[in-house]
Amino acid sequence: MTTKVLWTLIVSLVLLNCFTVAYFIGDGQAVTATSTGADAGHETEETVANINGDTISRQAWLSELEKRYGKQTLEDMIDEKVIKQMAEKYSIKISDDIIEREMTMIKTMYNPLDHGKIDENLWREQIETSLLLEELVTKDVVISEEEMERFYKENKDLYDIPTTYHLSHILVKSEGEANQVITELENGSSFAALAMEKSLDEFSANQGGELGYIPIDSDFVPTEYIDTANKLAVNEWSKPIKTDDGYAIIMLHEIIDGVTYEFGQVKNQIKRQIAIEQVRGSLSVQPFWEEAGVTWFYGKQN
Repeated sequence: MTTKVLWTLIVSLVLLNCFTVAYFIGDGQAVTATSTGADAGHETEETVANINGDTISRQAWLSELEKRYGKQTLEDMIDEKVIKQMAEKYSIKISDDIIEREMTMIKTMYNPLDHGKIDENLWREQIETSLLLEELVTKDVVISEEEMERFYKENKDLYDIPTTYHLSHILVKSEGEANQVITELENGSSFAALAMEKSLDEFSANQGGELGYIPIDSDFVPTEYIDTANKLAVNEWSKPIKTDDGYAIIMLHEIIDGVTYEFGQVKNQIKRQIAIEQVRGSLSVQPFWEEAGVTWFYGKQN
């Protein structure tokens, strides 16, 4: 895979983390808190933690969050609004088909053991924002049809998506234990809860048995997993599978059908990739701040 493609994906993930932090801080009221006070007749202050009688107030907590993350978080929130306003100004839109294609490509390379489970709605929003930014930054770059076609031919394998399975598993020592797990599943137990309780694979067990998106030709899991997944319906679990490490039950969450994208389908993506290289990878929103008339709290302090 070329650095251009990897860099695009990294940008998406970094911005996703930023906006997640922004949401967390901006939605402070969603955190459950209690009230304490010397007596009921005096004004009370919300408490977010109690450590053997030593309390942390909501005000102290939010002040610390602002001190540590306030400037960067506010900057990220401004960037998001600037991107949307400038995209509207320049009539830049990202179609649902393009967002879904980017989502599919990212899924096939995503590892939940490193990053946790996917919030698909949040990812779609962030993919759209990231693509709008790329389109804005590269809107004045001219790329010839011949150059785009040459890039496609030289990197055609980048646009081949293998059939991919989203799997979870529970690994136990014996077939008897595996059958017991299946009995509990049939009686309504949660697959994720059983994985956390019983699975010998401690890395995936902490994620409820999550293995992520496994390409059909992957050697990350036993070949028996892929063979079995190919016969399962979505949201169905398997019978016990004998492996070198014991017996496994896998669950199929989603199948991504393999596809090869033709040049016309990825032409705009190729244009962005080449253009980003030409602007030396500068995906900053800052040049648009003045155009958007941004004023902000930290600007007053500079």
